[in-house]
Amino acid sequence: MRITGGVARGQQLKAPKNDLVRPTTDRVREAIFSILTSLTNNRSRGLDLFAGSGALGIEALSRDTEWVDFVEQAPKCCAIIKQNLQKLGFTQKSHVYCCSVTKALTFLEDKYDIIFMDPPYSDQSINQMAMQLANSEIIHDESLVIISHASRSTLQDSYDSLSLIKEKQYGDTCISIYKKRAPGKGG
Repeated sequence: MRITGGVARGQQLKAPKNDLVRPTTDRVREAIFSILTSLTNNRSRGLDLFAGSGALGIEALSRDTEWVDFVEQAPKCCAIIKQNLQKLGFTQKSHVYCCSVTKALTFLEDKYDIIFMDPPYSDQSINQMAMQLANSEIIHDESLVIISHASRSTLQDSYDSLSLIKEKQYGDTCISIYKKRAPGKGG
């Protein structure tokens, strides 16, 4: 697993050697950032939920995101994220929260420009998690929420104020991108 673009392009990332994570493939990460480039120039603050190895957030840092917070529940994965950040020199531009996403959404207060949510494909709470995210204070009018999920699992077209603006499929992985609806717009 390597970084596909930016200042750390080509650098290898460490990933857990067990079933704790399903790393987002290089191809899918490259596609996500290609789509993001076409949708926004505002990527200064990022959030990587269900971070696993930290690949999505680290890719964002490599591509000029100024700060990324990582949220991962498994202590072994948190240690690997910290090792990857250290190796690439991104520790001063990030923070790792070793807790559940549900808990993190109760205390995170910053507004994020890009939010990655890449839960395990077997996680049945993805819709509830997306709704909790939609109703949190961390989303502003220009935030983009990128949810990676199994292509066989369809997500809703909207979660409260978040509306689906783009969806792409790559093999078994589907990328759904949401943006906050302007007040007064139907959904």
